[in-house]
Amino acid sequence: MEISQQIDALLSDAVSRQASDIYFLPMNGEYQVKIRSQQEVTLWDQVRYLKARRMMNYCKYLADMALSEQRRPQLGAMEWHSGDAKYALRLSSVGNFNDDESMVIRIIYSLADVKGTFVNDHQIRTIAELSQRRGLVVFSGPTGSGKTTTIYNLVKDLVSDEFVMTIEDPIEIKESRFLQLQVNHDAGMDYADLIKVGLRHRPDIFIIGEIRDQETAAAAVKAALSGHLVYTTVHAQDPVGVIQRLSQLGIDDEFISQALTAVAYQRLLPTIGGDQRALLVAHDFDKLTSMTNYDWSDWQNELKQAEKSGLVSEQTVQKYWQG
Repeated sequence: MEISQQIDALLSDAVSRQASDIYFLPMNGEYQVKIRSQQEVTLWDQVRYLKARRMMNYCKYLADMALSEQRRPQLGAMEWHSGDAKYALRLSSVGNFNDDESMVIRIIYSLADVKGTFVNDHQIRTIAELSQRRGLVVFSGPTGSGKTTTIYNLVKDLVSDEFVMTIEDPIEIKESRFLQLQVNHDAGMDYADLIKVGLRHRPDIFIIGEIRDQETAAAAVKAALSGHLVYTTVHAQDPVGVIQRLSQLGIDDEFISQALTAVAYQRLLPTIGGDQRALLVAHDFDKLTSMTNYDWSDWQNELKQAEKSGLVSEQTVQKYWQG
């Protein structure tokens, strides 16, 4: 099989799983090719060293990366076509101490190719109703739990003529109706800077990929207080932890109470049928302020209902009982 055919087969399989990343990792004189799909990384193939090098060089060539450079970090981009579908690929490579190069290929999907399926549709209706108040709507949950997919589908259903701006690092989903900006630290374009620029564009809705630092948190809160609907994500163990995290990042409690409309927590659950469904709970700010520690009862009721309806197993309920 030609190298181009091998890459096509790899990408076709990855896309069929809605994978986010493909890895080429050196391992004991060979390469492991792995695929990240949802929350799992699985081995796609164990490839001989020279064959893997040819596969990586083929991708690097298409992505306008230097073939002779195997140690210093490189970034590249390319498009891959499958029938009528077109996918943007973002490549990143770097060599280890032994000059064995590793590579990651990020697959960027269009919104039409990405669908969020929920354990219960009333969950997404709840967050949509809370969003009518505008302000800051924060999603929490582990990496790979489908938060960005949920936000994009939620905004797609909310908008008609509204101006939507996204600021992400990196862009994970392509949507031509949104103005999408990507963080580029080398060019001096970080989250906070892009939010400031975005405010001058006066979008109706902001999607901010992640609040990571004090400056980004302050800019997101400012946007929400200015009358925008702002969706973002924060690393936190539970919805109450989102409020605590914003406070740790230096946001005044009064500003949090004025800006924060709702907090959602989401996980992807494996179903008995073999696919995955998103379980999401959402609360308005007032309910969360009455809790010192998060009360998981709403989450646990959703889990029990999913088990009762035959959607998930008892083992899944036990595993995700505390989020």
